[in-house]
Amino acid sequence: MQASNQIPGPPSHFLLGNLAEFKRNPLACMIAWQRTYGDLMCFKLGPKEFYLISHPDLAELALTQQQEDFVKIYDPNKPNGLALILGQGLVTSSGDLWRKQRKLIQPVFHRSNVYTMLPTMASACQKLMAKWDELPPDATVNIADEMLRLTVEVITQTMFGTSVLEQIEQIAPALETGLRFAAQTAMNPLRPPLFIPTPGNRRFMRARRLLDELIYGIIAQRRANSAGNNDLLQMLLDAEDPDTGEKMGDRQIRDEVLTIFSAGHETTATALTWTLALLARNPEPLSRLKDELDKTLGGKTPGVNDLDRLTYTKAVLEESLRIRPPVGITLRKVAKDTQLQGCSLKAGGIAVFCIYNMHHHADFWGQSEAFDPSRFLAADKRNKAYMPFGIGHRYCAGTHFALVEGQLLLAMLLQKYDFQLSDDNLPEMEMVVTVKPVGGLPMRVRRLGSNWAGD
Repeated sequence: MQASNQIPGPPSHFLLGNLAEFKRNPLACMIAWQRTYGDLMCFKLGPKEFYLISHPDLAELALTQQQEDFVKIYDPNKPNGLALILGQGLVTSSGDLWRKQRKLIQPVFHRSNVYTMLPTMASACQKLMAKWDELPPDATVNIADEMLRLTVEVITQTMFGTSVLEQIEQIAPALETGLRFAAQTAMNPLRPPLFIPTPGNRRFMRARRLLDELIYGIIAQRRANSAGNNDLLQMLLDAEDPDTGEKMGDRQIRDEVLTIFSAGHETTATALTWTLALLARNPEPLSRLKDELDKTLGGKTPGVNDLDRLTYTKAVLEESLRIRPPVGITLRKVAKDTQLQGCSLKAGGIAVFCIYNMHHHADFWGQSEAFDPSRFLAADKRNKAYMPFGIGHRYCAGTHFALVEGQLLLAMLLQKYDFQLSDDNLPEMEMVVTVKPVGGLPMRVRRLGSNWAGD
């Protein structure tokens, strides 16, 4: 049996560990380390020991059969990482609180509720397309920014309706500041405590105070006048524990609103950005996708019944989520000395389950770097190395919302526009909250039926 200090890993500095190398590009480090040291390796950030897990069998073992040994890293008494900004929402809570919240929130994302939101999602996309129609021919836009604006509009309208339009211009950037700070500090044991007034700490505290002021204000306003509302906020306010009849208090509503808002725009925006880029580089899947859209929709906006028939469109989205998973890693704390497939892991260490590495693992994906949506057309397309929405009992509650939104928006955009990369190569990746293209993603946007400049 191997001890953790015998698990392979890179040489480390006696004080900083591998922090200097890791902080330059965490995802690139984890990709390289898996190739060099294998599916279970060890590295250090400062004095803290981390275990990089890149094989789905190990992930399934840890997160299902040994879930009591691998627990969420968030301590409500000592908030860190995403809990600094999201509090004890569904992503960051654990134990009895998580089970209670999951039971309350899962019905909110029932298929019937999600389908009622299709017109709102479509309206947000039409608003973006109207703006693009005013652009000069062959205009270059930063698709990463445009998709973020689109998904912010969608989650704003589905979460709050039209009642907070004046506040959303403050909520989105404040949340972005908070999420970036939280993500950057989550795996940095040497970060200065929040009470030290560094520029980064001060920016974060200002953003969190602003979010609290805005969200609590919106909740109070809605509690005072809830008539006629049928959005996600109202569903959260109305949600009752089926056993006790208990509803959520303001603090829990605040945490769930920010959790859903952040997950509901950041990940979908990233997924759409990479999907458009991958399609621009792969003409055969793009042609097949457009053929399906033409035959199934004939130019109309997809409805509920249409989405089930857009099988290749969904496969494109699923393959994009494989090759560029928006959530690149998930973290767990090793709760006690434990063993994982013959290796001993020390209590207090952090297990880093690298979804990106599993999605590219040669044992499970033939030609793993190739963009091939047909992988997801098989009658039994299940692959245990595919986990863009998590694994085990912590599987994302909003999975159906995300897939429906992505499928709808992709279908609407590709019925009206062609997209061309400014550079033939995909941009490098960076992992800041989600796996994003470094520097954004410039693309040329052209209305269908017209030619590219120079053609």
